[in-house]
Amino acid sequence: MNPAIENIQSPPAAPEILLYPRIRKSPFFHASRRHGVRKYSVYNHHYHPRLYTDPVEEYWALVEGVTLWDVGVERQIEISGPDAFTFTQRLVPRDMRQCQVGQCKYVFVTAPDGGILNDPVLLRIEENRFWLSLADSDILLWCRGLAYHSGLDVTIQEVDVAPVQVQGPEAKAVMVDLFGESVLTMPYYHLMEAELDGMSVVISRTGYSGEIGYEIYLRDASHHGEALWQRVFEAGRPHGMQVIGPCHIRRIEGGILAFGCDIWYDTNPFEVGMGYDWMVDLRGDDDFIGRKALEDIKAKGVSRKLVGVEIDGPSVGYFTDGSMIDVFPVLTAGGERIGQVTSATRSPRQERNIGYAMVPVSHAELGTPLRIEANTGLQDAVVVAKPFHDPGKDIPKA
Repeated sequence: MNPAIENIQSPPAAPEILLYPRIRKSPFFHASRRHGVRKYSVYNHHYHPRLYTDPVEEYWALVEGVTLWDVGVERQIEISGPDAFTFTQRLVPRDMRQCQVGQCKYVFVTAPDGGILNDPVLLRIEENRFWLSLADSDILLWCRGLAYHSGLDVTIQEVDVAPVQVQGPEAKAVMVDLFGESVLTMPYYHLMEAELDGMSVVISRTGYSGEIGYEIYLRDASHHGEALWQRVFEAGRPHGMQVIGPCHIRRIEGGILAFGCDIWYDTNPFEVGMGYDWMVDLRGDDDFIGRKALEDIKAKGVSRKLVGVEIDGPSVGYFTDGSMIDVFPVLTAGGERIGQVTSATRSPRQERNIGYAMVPVSHAELGTPLRIEANTGLQDAVVVAKPFHDPGKDIPKA
């Protein structure tokens, strides 16, 4: 045997992520790190805290109390200038005429072939000033490339703005302590300007949790990140605030997509399901990037769908615990691979394994049996309705 092969050791169960200058840090990196980060990932070229204690403990802290998240990795791409509205209208399939100043919208940024390049929350700060709160892809480069030969008077830049999230049923109480009763008048997916100890912030009634939640977008974040973090955490102490990473158990329960897992450049909005067809507004003769392709896809129908699955058998883990290293192959009863489970978790509340799978439309009907090659072995599964919890998304709107 080759001696080099003989000397290969088994990989460590939890290899470290290297901390060094090449990967960017959010304005809250040092503050959030002091709470004992156990696992980082890299998101938008930044270190992203993913786990502090235990996925199940963090889940219950979120759904029963209030939590603070470092999501400074959600880089803010600002689109501004006299033609900012026109540019943004071309960029996304949703009709921006339906987005007033002071509103937010969940949007897809689509490619010429209809694929999804990013799924940010868009904030309309002013008539001709928009922020894209990004998922994990380089949309700054895409937008600058589109603007270069567009003939539009528009400026595209990453601004020094970074958000934290305050999520959970006690979030309102914390936000009132920080900003006063006026914060309670803000409707779901709206925003307001505020000041906190001399720091300028934008507050939005949004979040990645499926629970009541807010995001606090800090201006001049590189200068004030530490101060804002401490101020929010101290306000949260009397309410039992816990610092956690984004809770993927809850986002899977709630039908929230993860870019890079459930959707990617080769996924189009009509494959996603969950009622997201309305994300593509084929409005009159108003053009946007990918419109022709999406019109054709809508007319012809799709060949695959992202479905909900319930997976029988032992626990498949909790997504951020390192147990789901890769997608799970989806097989027919005869063993043919036909798709993949893109996200899966054990739901502590429902005591079952749930997840999303991209499968051919012939296997997308509710009740369709599947076989999943999970991390625990070959397990039976069935296509079920999604979201798995609070299908009307009434909780975050309360």
